[in-house]
Amino acid sequence: MNIGLTGGIATGKSTVSRMLASRGAAVIDADVIAREIMEPGHPVLAAVSERFGQDVLHPDGTLNRKKLGEIVFTHPEERKALESLTHPAIRSEMKRRLDELEEADPQRLVVADIPLLYESGLDPLYQEIMVVYVPRELQLSRLILRDGLSREAAEQRLSAQMDIELKKERADILIDNSGGLDETRRQIDDFWRDKGLR
Repeated sequence: MNIGLTGGIATGKSTVSRMLASRGAAVIDADVIAREIMEPGHPVLAAVSERFGQDVLHPDGTLNRKKLGEIVFTHPEERKALESLTHPAIRSEMKRRLDELEEADPQRLVVADIPLLYESGLDPLYQEIMVVYVPRELQLSRLILRDGLSREAAEQRLSAQMDIELKKERADILIDNSGGLDETRRQIDDFWRDKGLR
């Protein structure tokens, strides 16, 4: 069985991902793959530096994430250009890992952790979609606190994603992470039991 796991920035998706992994789920993290394809020597990083200029690279050839972020979070068309370079490579590698894990153990839950799952149109690839949810105002305050952003910068990042309320409506499985960790853990336990997972 597989599920796509998503949410919004600062909703606590990583916390839920860790809880699922601790129960035995295999987790494929799109963010990890996204970092791997941006390592020196990878053709995707070469394409990104060609498209956005050498300024997005540090002198040692590694990606200057801050510089690239400044470009793509303030210019939506630039974000789309970046996504057109990175998403196909991420999607292909996620599918390869998913197939490999499902073949190795068909009974094991495989979780594809994808922040922009709906935005990227990947939801049809998974049997069910789990959305980690907190109300937007809480999401905003958590993001400001976590990343030390101004309210304006945090709003820009939230606006770059689908509204969390829309994701909530589309969820097959909803995990409300606005309470404490114990409450989130209880919801994961209920999900695990309801699915008859071992």
